[in-house]
Amino acid sequence: MFTGIVEELGEITAVENLGDASRFRLRGPVVTEGAKHGDSIAVNGVCLTVVDHEGDEFTADVMAETLNRSSLGVLAVGSRVNLERPTAVGARLGGHIVQGHVDGTGEVLERKPSDNWEIVKISLPSDLARYVVEKGSITVDGISLTVVDAGPDYFSVSLIPTTLALTTLGLKQPGDPVNLEVDVIAKYVERLLAAGREADR
Repeated sequence: MFTGIVEELGEITAVENLGDASRFRLRGPVVTEGAKHGDSIAVNGVCLTVVDHEGDEFTADVMAETLNRSSLGVLAVGSRVNLERPTAVGARLGGHIVQGHVDGTGEVLERKPSDNWEIVKISLPSDLARYVVEKGSITVDGISLTVVDAGPDYFSVSLIPTTLALTTLGLKQPGDPVNLEVDVIAKYVERLLAAGREADR
């Protein structure tokens, strides 16, 4: 489990095409400290497994399903990525519960800068809209954010200077894709309510 608090801005250093998968090599001095084979690291909000690591770099295999359902398929050598290790049991939950299971992708629609923050509007797949509410939580490229405004096919978030400086959202421009993970609690509540209605029939 992750919290959506990005630990560092990493970089793709190599991409190997394996046919029905890709092997990424990523640089991340913070997240590789103490890393070992089989560990999990979230890359732009996608939970990946460490295949090996050397120095400040690690390697992860990404299957076709993940490439097709997330924005990882557009990454290339030099791409910057958000990196986070799983949260330790008993640690502070700084963001919200993030599984690293991307529900879909959106696209940056517009950016509105101001003196101390920036509003970013992002498209929202219609099948995810019911899980996104004003002042609720959403994960964008692995970043735990609070929804400012939610519409039928978009939502907006307000970014502080720290988020702009230390994550990929400081680099994304209109038209760029982002990974989205909605609040898992909302999905469980929906499923439980549906099961209760079925039981009452």
